[in-house]
Amino acid sequence: MDILKTIKEKLAGDSVTDASFEGANIVIYTDDENFFKNGESKIKEIVNELKKRIELRADRDVLHDKEKVEKEIKEIVPKEAEITKIIFDNHRSIVIIEAKKPGLVIGKKGSIIEEIRKKTMWTPQVQRSASIKSKITDNIREVLYANNTYRRRFLNKMGKKIYKEWSPEKVDEWVRLTMLGGGRQVGRSCLLLQTPESKILLDCGVDVASSGKDKFPYFNLPEFDISQLDAVIITHAHLDHVGLLPYLYKMGYDGPVYMTPPTRDIAALLSLDFIGVAYKQATKPLFSSTDVKEMVKHSICLDYNEVTDVTPDIRITFYNSGHCLGASIVHINIGNGLHNLVYTGDYKYGKSRLLEQAVGNYPRVETVVTEATYGSKKDVLPAKSKSEQDLIDIVNKTIKRKGKVLIPELGLGRAQETMLILEDAMKKGKLPDVPIYIDGMIWDINA
Repeated sequence: MDILKTIKEKLAGDSVTDASFEGANIVIYTDDENFFKNGESKIKEIVNELKKRIELRADRDVLHDKEKVEKEIKEIVPKEAEITKIIFDNHRSIVIIEAKKPGLVIGKKGSIIEEIRKKTMWTPQVQRSASIKSKITDNIREVLYANNTYRRRFLNKMGKKIYKEWSPEKVDEWVRLTMLGGGRQVGRSCLLLQTPESKILLDCGVDVASSGKDKFPYFNLPEFDISQLDAVIITHAHLDHVGLLPYLYKMGYDGPVYMTPPTRDIAALLSLDFIGVAYKQATKPLFSSTDVKEMVKHSICLDYNEVTDVTPDIRITFYNSGHCLGASIVHINIGNGLHNLVYTGDYKYGKSRLLEQAVGNYPRVETVVTEATYGSKKDVLPAKSKSEQDLIDIVNKTIKRKGKVLIPELGLGRAQETMLILEDAMKKGKLPDVPIYIDGMIWDINA
């Protein structure tokens, strides 16, 4: 089935100038201003029929002048939104609006971005500005903005690959799962999922506590061939799940990596830090900052509950795992309902100060591959309330002695939880109001 041809035929006479893929999503371009502003109902009919995400955008020839558009956006959006940056992507007819309060840019039920769209002919995308200034975070986003032309070609190429053999019918095929790392151990999580149509990696981590060959997944197995790899799916940004991903790009992989937006940014941060640590230890890094940039350039970010095809016979959905910012449990639909697999990554069902608990309801599941850290009979952890009180008691005791408390902590997840515990204790008078200093990766991740 030629899905682009089918859509063009259904829109015959509506001034469609181009149709292309953005990964599994389909973008229709038109030079008809009236159809761009009022054609959504017709697009929705096709979406309901094909069950695919389709977006209507204006052709470049009818886009309004950038300088005028920037002025209009600032007039339409309330000043309270605090817009920090407006970036134009000519190749995809998109205007990216970064603001400290993105909800005010979107408006009630999307009213403000719809007004921007109709008045300017540009399709707005809204992003939250960094809450604190981080040069590294700015550089990561700049990689995406500076490679707009490449990104459009890359996403279109991925879409063609996904839909080349795509069929809406249920497929009868075999499914094979190979543990390349992470089996009966903590670290180097990496699984190879295979069908007759697809080869996909689930996570690509390192074991930071090991050395030599035990540090990395078993990429020397005959099942693994990087030239045949279709996609990589990352559950979250801790190094034991993502630490070797830039190395894949160094070794020639040029396909997509699927993750949530926070996971992309934090994975890049931690990968750059991984390089810095190697230099400090007088060892040669496994990969360079160039390889990290390639990882970012090839990322396809999905929000929670967003369904997308990644190959002709595999469809994925990310769900909140409650583990750290952006962390996901992945539901994998294979063969249009032939088999449904859930790969948990790390997850937490207890609600924390920072995150909601993990999602546990899925459309259908035949197989679950679960993380088992802290899952043995001997792993009986103290109550959360007791652990928090112990921390407060230690801090109080140290401050009374005129001392200083140093807390070396993981930059992603636990550090943010600790900060919230200390802040809450100060607000409730359980701790004196003393300054708290943060440094290193914690600063950049908090941004």
